[in-house]
Amino acid sequence: MDASLEKIADPTLAEMGKNLKEAMKMLEDSQRRAEEENGKKITGDIPGPLQGSGQDMVSILQLVQNLMHGDEDEAPQSTRIQNIGEQGHIALLGHSLGAYISTLDKEKLRKLTTRILSDTTLWLCRIFRYENGCAYFHEEEREGLAKICRLAIHSRYEDFVVDGFNVLYNKKPVIYLSAAARPGLGQYLCNQLGLPFPCLCRVPCNTMFGSQHQMDIAFLEKLIKDDIERGKLPLLLVANAGTAAVGHTDKIGRLKELCEHYGIWLHVEGVNLATLALGYVSSSVLAATKCDSMTLTPGPWLGLPAVPAVTLYKHDDPALTLVAGLTSNKPADKLRALPLWLSLQYLGLDGIVERIKHACQLSQRLQESLKKVNHIKILVEDELSSPVVVFRFCQELPGSDPVLKAVPVPNVAPSVVGRERHSWDALNRWLGEQLKQLVPASGLTVMDLEVEGVCIRFSPLMTAAVLGTRGEDVDQLVSCIQSRLPVLTCTLQLREEFKQEVTATAGLLHVDDPNWPGIGVVRYEHASDDKSSLKLDPEGEKIHAGLLKKLNELESDLTFKMGPEYKSMKSCIYVGMASDDVDISELVETIAVTAREIEENSRLLENMTEVVRKGIQEAQVQLQKANEERLLEEGVLRQIPVVGSVLNWFSPVQASQKGRTFNLTAGSLESTEHTYVYKVQGTGVTPPPTPSGTRTKQRLPGQKPFKRSLRGSDALSETSSVSHIEDLENMEHLSGGPEQAALETSSPELHPGAPTPQDAEQPGVLQNRTQHPEDDQPQVEEPDSLR
Repeated sequence: MDASLEKIADPTLAEMGKNLKEAMKMLEDSQRRAEEENGKKITGDIPGPLQGSGQDMVSILQLVQNLMHGDEDEAPQSTRIQNIGEQGHIALLGHSLGAYISTLDKEKLRKLTTRILSDTTLWLCRIFRYENGCAYFHEEEREGLAKICRLAIHSRYEDFVVDGFNVLYNKKPVIYLSAAARPGLGQYLCNQLGLPFPCLCRVPCNTMFGSQHQMDIAFLEKLIKDDIERGKLPLLLVANAGTAAVGHTDKIGRLKELCEHYGIWLHVEGVNLATLALGYVSSSVLAATKCDSMTLTPGPWLGLPAVPAVTLYKHDDPALTLVAGLTSNKPADKLRALPLWLSLQYLGLDGIVERIKHACQLSQRLQESLKKVNHIKILVEDELSSPVVVFRFCQELPGSDPVLKAVPVPNVAPSVVGRERHSWDALNRWLGEQLKQLVPASGLTVMDLEVEGVCIRFSPLMTAAVLGTRGEDVDQLVSCIQSRLPVLTCTLQLREEFKQEVTATAGLLHVDDPNWPGIGVVRYEHASDDKSSLKLDPEGEKIHAGLLKKLNELESDLTFKMGPEYKSMKSCIYVGMASDDVDISELVETIAVTAREIEENSRLLENMTEVVRKGIQEAQVQLQKANEERLLEEGVLRQIPVVGSVLNWFSPVQASQKGRTFNLTAGSLESTEHTYVYKVQGTGVTPPPTPSGTRTKQRLPGQKPFKRSLRGSDALSETSSVSHIEDLENMEHLSGGPEQAALETSSPELHPGAPTPQDAEQPGVLQNRTQHPEDDQPQVEEPDSLR
């Protein structure tokens, strides 16, 4: 590229391109070095006074790099920026060129900006099949629609320029928005236009026929007739070619007919407008080419940074477009199209179509793969051409109530349906977060829909060009979904068993939290727990904190969490997702036993603290009393310094050292006289054993806690011989009885004349011993007779 820059006649342009290349290379190298340091954070720069001598370009770029990647509060993975290719450099160069071109003389600047604006408008209109249109370039995506509303107001209210709001007051305008429009769009329009909120009319979507994310045309016509009867003026209708949530397209053809009949301006926006550049376009999207205006966002579609959005419109009066702000005589406004002008030339028509086509192919690939996956519900409007795929995990267990019904079921309580709805939402939210972490190049979005609940959206038109999504990423995404489905299904199956086990266990309380995606939530009720109150309990907080620590130390496959996050409620233990080999009974019993042990140890410590405190007070009293008795025995003269020394020298006093020791085991106060006399400290009473669980499950080597035992033939064959030998030894030990045990204890070595075990098994000997038990004694005393 350096050789190409040398061919440029204008040295300023060549230097600008070279500087931009060096600056981008420096920033990318700094980012690469930061990633190689494995999360080493760059210290933030403290704002200071402006230096008088100035700084060089390298120092300034280093400061920019520190500000972009040196935030200590952000996670290391959040510091990665978009991978900008050469086409991104071209777009960024457009902003630098715009500043340079603005320094030209007025005539050259006028010609250049007119050429840039006309070329870009012509290319966009031909690529997206919008013939004879004009273009307005803007940074904010919603700004174009606000300008279109101004144009519609000036077109329908001829005296608006003179009379202003008085014209609107006499005949209020109405702007119709779909219920599936992006959030905040209506409020933005009212704020920009200075209109009250009653000027907005929200059109509901279909409820009986068609997609539930499409505008209800019959209801829209009824609303228009009602507004006309009330003296209002239907002004503008905003239709969707790909809703912001699920990517569904309104029936734009019928909407266009309705707008022409009532004289309403039709504006279309949505991600599906990008498919107009392809050879095959669905009829609903193709109808958008006949609308009055449309808003395009080529930046995310083509992966171009800092590229403005474009609003294409058709209008014959240039004076009204100038008043509405859609056109401008300022060259700086026309230069907004420069980055897009450069980028479109760099990509070419084939490159533009290829990027959009690749994104649509990714969406079709994921859709076809998800059809083969069980328990995954796909919300796709058109299976042949939908560039947005929305899916969710959905499984109806036997005996469970139907979930996600558009029409409420009369026989089912709303609380039950709402609880199940929140439960499914939690599972899908967990699945979405897992997939986003495992496959970050997929660009997934977790969203909450009004009817379906929490869903996962894959919109490659908005993310693939930016993130560089490939077909392999889609295959990896499907594999991750299949690997997470067993965890979801098993967690659903274990929830009811966990609830029953917790309910049947004394001291445990099952907490119903439908927003938790794991097995369930449990709380331990200690002895002094106020069950009627849900306020924060300090003692319960301490017990649950210790319980969480003990459970995490077991190194099981389960995850445990202490909650809730808001500390105004009692603490609970949240058990995470599980696989199919979890022993719920062992898990619940471990939680109950561990919590009980923590509570008993806490009580023992509190009681011991009180006992020690009283023992210290009693020891102080006894020592003070002993000191007074010693003074009475020795006399007053021995306490005088000089006299006492002389008297002690002539007549020494045999005083014994007396002290007190506290036995923690017995909880009693004892004298230290025995310790000083025998030089040995007393052992005291043996402490009681530490309480333990009522059942200890035998685990195989390498088996983690809360795992079910293997029941296959391989496990039985490996352990059958060992278990058989252990059973025989136990039977032999039990058959001997207490007499044999006593005999083995008293006489570990047999007498030389004693009978062997083989002799003892003979029937004659047994019968003789049974009839004459007194013969056993002479046989032991006189071994010669036995020979």
